[in-house]
Amino acid sequence: MALAYVARFATSAGKLGAYLRRKLRERGWEGDGPPDVTALVARFVALGYVDDASFALGKAQGLMRRGFGARRIDQALSAAGIAESLREDARGSEAERRRAAVVMARKRRFGPFGLASPDVRPDPAVREKQLAALLRAGHPLAHARAVVNAVNAQMLEEWIDEAGD
Repeated sequence: MALAYVARFATSAGKLGAYLRRKLRERGWEGDGPPDVTALVARFVALGYVDDASFALGKAQGLMRRGFGARRIDQALSAAGIAESLREDARGSEAERRRAAVVMARKRRFGPFGLASPDVRPDPAVREKQLAALLRAGHPLAHARAVVNAVNAQMLEEWIDEAGD
């Protein structure tokens, strides 16, 4: 069952262990004592079937491409049982985090991407809703404000370039 799971899904050691324990519980294991799930997961890690570092990096990059911020990425990786040191490595650079905020703004038509004309600024209530949505997506307040208050897309590209890679 474990082999089929890792062959089908990218997973972490924590997620694999939780899956196996859940399946054993659902099937009402009646063998001679409970199987050693921890040892099985450790064996899969040693064989390279499960790699928490590559899982964390892939998951983080996927979430960033979809426009989510570092806090939301950290929550997803924590739920998958990824260690803090690996989560820290997967958060990306400052430029990547800024780019993720711009991706979210472009998708949701926030800031300069939702303006009918460059001369018309959205009312404060709309800007507050946009700011709140960016914060819920895991972006820091400074990034959310920079995106919502930007006058045009060129200004956001320069803001990303300021962070460097």
